[in-house]
Amino acid sequence: MNSQTIVVERLFNAPVSKVWKAITDVEEMRNWYFNLELFKAETGFKFQFLAGTDSKKYLHFCEVTEVIKERKLTYSWRYDGNPGNSFVTFELFEQGGKTLLRLTHEGVESFVSGGPDFAKTSFIGGWTYFIDTALPGYLEPVAQ
Repeated sequence: MNSQTIVVERLFNAPVSKVWKAITDVEEMRNWYFNLELFKAETGFKFQFLAGTDSKKYLHFCEVTEVIKERKLTYSWRYDGNPGNSFVTFELFEQGGKTLLRLTHEGVESFVSGGPDFAKTSFIGGWTYFIDTALPGYLEPVAQ
């Protein structure tokens, strides 16, 4: 793996089918991920969304490149008006009724002219938030 590759893992107290649905069903994705208009876990499906910091939003262009149901989802990730292209992969591993999710983001070093919003540390912070805070908050809500 390239030194710029980002890997974030978390074990969820949820079956693989539930985690898979959370990362592939657009209605569920909107609860913890980005506000996607459309998404389909189908190779070749193209989608886009607007996201970024409070001061600067970026139009993201993505295309699903690999789907192995309840095991693996990969899509390209690039930005409108910025050179570079990367790939985001979600892998799911069943572990005794729980699910290990491994997120890998490769190619972030290709975003050489994007400034601090495109630094590896920015991507690490974003993915850590989604995998360690947002997704567990959706899948494993704390009882009140």
